[in-house]
Amino acid sequence: MKKLILILVLLVTGNCLSQNPVNKNATKEAKQLLGYIYSLGDRVLSGQHSYNEEPESYYNLAEEISGNYPAVWGTDFYWNREENPGDRIVEAAKKKHEEGAIITLMWHVGRPTDNPPFDWSTSVQAELSDRDWEQLVTPGTPLNKRWQDQVDVVAESLKELQEENIPVLWRPYHEMNGVWFWWGDKKGEKGFKELWKMLYDRMVNHHQLNNLIWVWNANGPRDIPQDEAFPYNEFYPGHEYVDILATDVYHFDYEQKDYQELLDLAEGKPIALGEVGQLPKIAILEQQPKWSWFMVWSNWLETANSPERVKEIFNYPKTITRDEVEIED
Repeated sequence: MKKLILILVLLVTGNCLSQNPVNKNATKEAKQLLGYIYSLGDRVLSGQHSYNEEPESYYNLAEEISGNYPAVWGTDFYWNREENPGDRIVEAAKKKHEEGAIITLMWHVGRPTDNPPFDWSTSVQAELSDRDWEQLVTPGTPLNKRWQDQVDVVAESLKELQEENIPVLWRPYHEMNGVWFWWGDKKGEKGFKELWKMLYDRMVNHHQLNNLIWVWNANGPRDIPQDEAFPYNEFYPGHEYVDILATDVYHFDYEQKDYQELLDLAEGKPIALGEVGQLPKIAILEQQPKWSWFMVWSNWLETANSPERVKEIFNYPKTITRDEVEIED
């Protein structure tokens, strides 16, 4: 009997520990948010992305179409104009948090060899040579220092949100298993995995950013020539650096095998649809019930989805909208 009780205690304790953020110094708010996501079961949070120059536009459009505000609001630290967008993003995130939305932020960053503002095709989607990559992941090199400077700029904005007790679903360097970003398709232990660990160390240990929930966000695998996305596990840095595993799905490519592959890799950690183009059909959500949230990418809300589809998914009984979010103190 004592042995059975001990086993039950260990199982319960292990389950509780697994739901804690990987950052042992995570803020109370970050712990509460991650705990809430673990509690969702087969319910899914609705989400909508907006560009940082118009941080509310598509989020508000989702409400206009569906009648409900999305539970998750997202935007991007992409710096493509003369001014740093950080202040604009921080103010928008504060406002959305006060309104009851969950905040997710991403980072389309230019190559560390370039200076801001970053051009999309010649920087964000340009190549980084093998030689430059080696320099990037080698501490103390000039390129590694330039990379640190990039991180430090974004860290200052995230610190402002930490000061306001705002937790962030932080999903940097997304779609790393694809071939279209400078940080993509870097295999091996000194490839993308090392970059992710470097970022984690810089933000958590150097900047003491404890309000972040670390979302590792790949792309749905595909074998399209010159547009491939490779298997998830080749780019996964390990459970000790990741709170939630996510993937991006465009062109209605909700493959059951990809869903199962991500679930298997997660080993009990939550999974999410970090970005989607076309919203999943209800039948897909019923066959893939473990998605914690979906986030429609900006203008795809209206260019790739009919108003009827938006209403259907937002009003699906298992979809959570902003007014239904309940995160316990």
